Amino acid sequence: MKANNIVKIVLVSLVLLFIGLYISQISGYYEYTNSKKNVLTEEAIQRFEKDVKEGKNIEAKNYLEEQKNYNNKASRLGIKVSNIIEKGFNKSMNYIFKEINKAISD
Repeated sequence: MKANNIVKIVLVSLVLLFIGLYISQISGYYEYTNSKKNVLTEEAIQRFEKDVKEGKNIEAKNYLEEQKNYNNKASRLGIKVSNIIEKGFNKSMNYIFKEINKAISD
């Protein structure tokens, strides 16, 4: 591979990665997932405060909403495909950087 081709591939990959991260940040995806994990509903807070006043035994599971289990064959297949893509991406990036290193060293 020529050095120019390697540099173009790396730059295009970095730009695409940046655009993906930027879009996820703009859309608030990360903040949404964090807030979903940490926020109690107003009703749960009121029940908690009432139980504290009454001296009842407090357990966190009584105040958190149950998470739906979306685990099925399609989601497991998606995870497997994602892992395969991840391994392939890691191998290709390692190869590209080794080629860049060779091109720079020569």
